[in-house]
Amino acid sequence: MASAFSFDVTTGVDLQEVDNAINQAQKESSQRYDFKDAKVLTIEFARADAVIRLHTDHDMRMRALFDIVQSKLIKRGVPVKNLEIGENVPAGGDTLRKEITLKQALDTETAKKVAAAIKDAKLKKVQASIQGDQVRVSGPDKDALQEAMALLRRGDYGVELKFGNYR
Repeated sequence: MASAFSFDVTTGVDLQEVDNAINQAQKESSQRYDFKDAKVLTIEFARADAVIRLHTDHDMRMRALFDIVQSKLIKRGVPVKNLEIGENVPAGGDTLRKEITLKQALDTETAKKVAAAIKDAKLKKVQASIQGDQVRVSGPDKDALQEAMALLRRGDYGVELKFGNYR
């Protein structure tokens, strides 16, 4: 039996579920009546960059297209907290573009907030250390680690936290 227990706090989205949601959104948008006479209407998912790009010819259509994509992501269980939604950017020929970036890792600021929350709670002998894009929480007692998990689940850090590598 180990003398110290630990778990990792990370974030991210399942890219396969995002891909499935985008395919469903493309199918729905091609069948909707309000998109019938659209000059430009594309939904693109760049998996390597974890970016969704929307391109349409009207502001109303952009909002409707974004609503479709967001609802499909929610139905597929993708955390909406991990979406970094960009502004509508004018593109050529009176069209609009919008980029939605998927947060796949904890940024430094969020990792600091998570570590500070654990330190401020003063749980007995529980320590948090930032290791790249994750936070390692360790302690001698499994119950104290469970309390730390419960504390982090109650807090709002701007992203959906995932707990893994529990040992």
